[in-house]
Amino acid sequence: MRSLVLALLLLAAPAVANPLLTDPPATATPRARMEVLHIPSGGVEINGIAYLAAGPGPHPTIIICHGWPGNEKNLDLAQALRRAGWNAITFNYRGAWGSPGAFRFGQNPEDAKAVLAMLRRPEVAARLGIDTSRIVLAGHSMGGWVTGMVASEDQALAGAILISAANMGMAAQMAGDRLEAQAAGNSEALAGTSPALQAAELRAQAAAFDLRPRAAGLARQPLLVLTSDDGLKPTTDPLVAAARAAGGKVTEGHQATDHSWSDARIALATRIHDWLETLPARR
Repeated sequence: MRSLVLALLLLAAPAVANPLLTDPPATATPRARMEVLHIPSGGVEINGIAYLAAGPGPHPTIIICHGWPGNEKNLDLAQALRRAGWNAITFNYRGAWGSPGAFRFGQNPEDAKAVLAMLRRPEVAARLGIDTSRIVLAGHSMGGWVTGMVASEDQALAGAILISAANMGMAAQMAGDRLEAQAAGNSEALAGTSPALQAAELRAQAAAFDLRPRAAGLARQPLLVLTSDDGLKPTTDPLVAAARAAGGKVTEGHQATDHSWSDARIALATRIHDWLETLPARR
């Protein structure tokens, strides 16, 4: 009898709405909105978009770094996290997708640092409703490398997320003689570069671009590492092991999907949102 009553109560209980899939009320003030950003970096202004959450804020904020060249920009992830109360910032590196300048791998972490610097300016944070004590940096593919490079040096971040990260310090080694061909297939949205230039930079900067020596820096903040069935997990595992050995709080997750998480987009948003919910509240 007791079990029957409990079952009836559970059936009668209202379903809890999934914040990732629930639009904010139209009465929220301010309403959810979008703002175009022009971010100073390297003598030019790169392009960015701020997906701003509903309500007075300030809101925790996630910055999402795209890959090489960034065909998958994870804009659905930005929208989902905004519905869940997070601001989401996306941007294009110099020379990528209409941002002025010439594309170079070594500049990409500098561009991410420029985004962080702009969002932390008091007048910008106030205008966009950003809680500067709760900024998380995330990146997919090459953007995961950008995230690792920047987060290893920036201890003011609330956390960092690597999504199917590509360690660009190992790109030449992994691709071998196919590196120029791989660069050619990733150059359609990049300006001021060529497959030969990209391959030469990756070969010349292999040691400087390697994420593995940066594990100790990454260990100083919460880290979420998500991998997929794209062959990159073996390059990420040593970084995770080293960060844990350095005392880092690392959460891992693997999804049986492709590099772009094509058939696991809701799973990706859910994994990230659930991890974000574990981070400390505003300091």
